Amino acid sequence: MKKVINGNELKEKMIEAIDMLCDNVKMTLGPKGNNVIIDHSTLSPYITNDGVTIASNIESEDLIINTILEIAKESSIKTNEKVGDGTTTTLVLLQSIFKNGIKALNETNSIILKKEIDNATENVIKKIKTISQKPSKKQLTNIACISANDKEIGNNIAKCFFKTKNKNAISIKEGDSTKTTINLLKGYSITTNIASPYFFKEEKNIKIINPYILLLDDTLYDLTPLTNIINYFTSCNESLIIIAKDYNEELVNEITSLYLDGIANIILLKNPEYGLKEQILIDDLSLISNFNNQLDSIKLNNLGQVKEIHINKDTTNFIFESNDNIKEKIKKIKKSLINNQLDYDFNLQRIAMFKNGLIEISVGAPTKTERREKKMRYDDALWAIDSAAKGIVPGGGITLFKISNEINDKTLGDQIIKSTLQIPFEQIINNAGLNLDEIKNEIIKNNFELLYNINTNEYEKIQNTEVLDSTLVLINAITSASSIATMLLTTNCLVINEYQNNLNKQVDYLDI
Repeated sequence: MKKVINGNELKEKMIEAIDMLCDNVKMTLGPKGNNVIIDHSTLSPYITNDGVTIASNIESEDLIINTILEIAKESSIKTNEKVGDGTTTTLVLLQSIFKNGIKALNETNSIILKKEIDNATENVIKKIKTISQKPSKKQLTNIACISANDKEIGNNIAKCFFKTKNKNAISIKEGDSTKTTINLLKGYSITTNIASPYFFKEEKNIKIINPYILLLDDTLYDLTPLTNIINYFTSCNESLIIIAKDYNEELVNEITSLYLDGIANIILLKNPEYGLKEQILIDDLSLISNFNNQLDSIKLNNLGQVKEIHINKDTTNFIFESNDNIKEKIKKIKKSLINNQLDYDFNLQRIAMFKNGLIEISVGAPTKTERREKKMRYDDALWAIDSAAKGIVPGGGITLFKISNEINDKTLGDQIIKSTLQIPFEQIINNAGLNLDEIKNEIIKNNFELLYNINTNEYEKIQNTEVLDSTLVLINAITSASSIATMLLTTNCLVINEYQNNLNKQVDYLDI
């Protein structure tokens, strides 16, 4: 059954939903913001101050409020998808724009108000771009430290980023120990998809020098087409790695027996990719190993070969010699990125593997709860430094606060954005338990040339401050917040399906 909610009832539900979402997220903003404990249906509860993670876990038993929550969450999710940081700031801005907008609807039409807010937002974005500057390495490191709220994490991310100059060349995972380790994986890395765990014997890692490579783009059912090749590798000390889409079970058992008995050093891997990426992987491995995959029949003289291969339960890494063909391939991939944003990150990662390799950060901590929270900080720092590499502005909410002071409030939209831009600064100060009026007045008195550094409890000149924000993060935060807030302001009717609620009541009745 459908239910219709409109008018003041809907507006009240919207306010309740926005407050439920934003009030619980904004307390985490800034270097002295608080954490939130989140329960998990299958894993243990965890602690975090990551805005989008907290937001995505907030739900209500009220179906109307829950529907509005899902729409509001999109603002932080979109910011996170684009720049990976600034999600809390987005929700702080969203709450202010929406609640001030609700009040303004007593004086104007919602469509007119939306246009005014959109125009005011565009003007703010233009001003942010004029303030933006190119960052130094020291400034980028500071941004990573601020985003992670941890100097060690920020410094680790900065070192990795400066080495690879590519966010997609850095992978972050939860480790198994108390210490965080950083490993450079030289060569081309793929996810390990081994045909049988018995290939590991009692070892955790397999290392093979100068292995031959055989690549197949289909499932291998029968060894008959490879009889000569198998015979060769049973009569010599050479190693062969076969990579196919899949294998017949009897074939896997036969090769595994040869391997375990020491008769032939042949290992079977499955292609971990699907669809278009499956063929791309075959082409890339053919390139680095000089495997000739254009021939109808497989012979010894057209097998590929790499310098080394390292296989563990997670990653298989091919070490290879660079050549002109690989350099030409890198140029082609870079050229394709200009016109094609599809699989952009995937292709950047391929470039990294062809050049310097990947960096793997394995995050360690005494408990799983701390490891999970620490990994989120590493993720935030990586996204922050990557987006900040394209431009920076003074942080701590001061940039938006300063722009607020420059806005001429000609329209209601201007007035809403003017007051909204002060909120992140105020929230950061309040979360730190400091005297907001005192700090605010001091900054205004000095014509916004000062910034209050909460970590050092000192005022700093803006041109010398280490408290910085990414230009892209601020732009995406205000854009996403304004977009969702104005869409809600122009909505006056909600239609929901109550069938699920009725179904739940029936289940409760049956349980009784």
